Amino acid sequence: MVSRAEVNHNFTDAELDELRSFGTIESHKAGDLLVEEGAMAPDCIVTLSGHTDIFASTDEGRKRVGWMERGQFAGDLSVLTGQRHLSRVEMGADGEILRIAHLDFQRLIAGNSHYSDIFVRVLSARREFSNHRGFAVTIVVVAAMDRSVYALRDLLMKHGVAHRWFDPADGPVAGHLMAERGLTGDQLPVVILGAADVLVQPTPEQLAAGLGLDLLPDGATADVLVVGSGPGGLAAAVYAASEGLTVIALDSLAPGGQAGTSSKIENYLGFPTGISGNELARRATVQAQKFGARIVAPVRASAIGRDGDDAYCLQLADGRKLRSRAVVVASGAQYQRLPIEGIEAYEGRGIYYGATPMEAQLCGDAEVTVVGSGNSAGQGAIYLASVAKKVHVIFRRGSLRETMSEYLVKRLEEHPNIEIIPSTDVVGLHGEERLSGLTYRCRETGAEGHCDCGFLFLFLGANPNTTWLPKEMVCDERGFVKTGTDIAPLELVKAGWSLDRMPSRYETSWPRIYAIGDVRKGSVKRVASSVGEGSVVVSDIHQALAEIGATLS
Repeated sequence: MVSRAEVNHNFTDAELDELRSFGTIESHKAGDLLVEEGAMAPDCIVTLSGHTDIFASTDEGRKRVGWMERGQFAGDLSVLTGQRHLSRVEMGADGEILRIAHLDFQRLIAGNSHYSDIFVRVLSARREFSNHRGFAVTIVVVAAMDRSVYALRDLLMKHGVAHRWFDPADGPVAGHLMAERGLTGDQLPVVILGAADVLVQPTPEQLAAGLGLDLLPDGATADVLVVGSGPGGLAAAVYAASEGLTVIALDSLAPGGQAGTSSKIENYLGFPTGISGNELARRATVQAQKFGARIVAPVRASAIGRDGDDAYCLQLADGRKLRSRAVVVASGAQYQRLPIEGIEAYEGRGIYYGATPMEAQLCGDAEVTVVGSGNSAGQGAIYLASVAKKVHVIFRRGSLRETMSEYLVKRLEEHPNIEIIPSTDVVGLHGEERLSGLTYRCRETGAEGHCDCGFLFLFLGANPNTTWLPKEMVCDERGFVKTGTDIAPLELVKAGWSLDRMPSRYETSWPRIYAIGDVRKGSVKRVASSVGEGSVVVSDIHQALAEIGATLS
């Protein structure tokens, strides 16, 4: 839990004098509005005299939750990211403020390590403090088992957007919120953004646009485009941006990739007590944005092609086109579905592909089944066992030790709420509006069993996300991208390789397009490996860009 001392900082007079060059001084009367709750790309407000009041929405209405005196600044991470501001800032007493515009603030953070450390530390602490206290500018009104609630809350959780969720069946609050805005039950789900904006039955893409998660214009350019913002993609974005390259990083849902669904990663260097995949992704995202990288999601790449001799054009599924001189393919892989007819009807209604706090909230004190035998399955089972009545772990192999780390196997074996069921397949799903049970079959004896389980978590083998790549790019028989010495000379000729040199270690059969992480043939499926590849590939990019010299116009 973040303490109040961590969510504030007092600048010295000397520091205030230095900060003045980044903003403008304004005089205000008590009660003047400085930043509206829910404002996009908000400015940073530093109090010079008088004081500023901070108001936040709570279950009991808007309340004053703090104030800023001389040398203190208002705002949360949205000041850096451009997302909607969590609070309303007013002048509490006559005085002066220093207003640092959003773009100027980003330049300050990217160019000055002293102030960057202060602002990022305090703004991050404030976001965590707000989440714990329940302050949120985003309100979701929807029934708990509505399939749309999963997609919307999944987006909010993975982007770290503070939000509150009200189910009309749980009390009068949802009804009051609806009535105040003239909304009816047939318009659910509803998302309320800030003081005025209301989204009725929004898609995840519409919600992302409303939150300011995707403000990327058509025709945007960068030195490097990173497609996929899992651990490898985020590492590439951090290192490339920190070394002076302009970076746009994309993801089809949110930063984190498959690692973002891990409830706890305990064998990642530097975190002796473990860290959730979502928290690791949040920290890396802020780190990349601190250096000036643009993180955009949810957007989906649909095609890539050459744009002249030294550039590439990436087309998004919505028709927008982006240009760059180098591309990092970090699109990862996605978990496979069970080969059961009609499984799509239960996705989001009992079937899930990750175990995060959002899913755990749904299945408290219920029976849960986890399918898979890798580390992600083990981590998910242990996490769910802390809230579920019983967790059944089903997998096809004869032993978990064939594919899972020993420390996880021991925890599964020793946990009283976990039942391990080897050499078994799930062969049937049951339920009308949502999953209510499943049938499984032993691979050795053929005997079948039934489980009255309403929650099924799938952590199966993964397929590479490479359908958007050109057919000329060399991949193996399973669709994983070949790089470096894995590409045979004849394959390079067929792909149209035109350079005098051979591809570097992570370079594909197209010059200056690189593949890292799970999408690459031969990669080690571990978070640390992906992060290492994402950091190392940047040195290869620098060398390749030096070969062509000119920048994009």
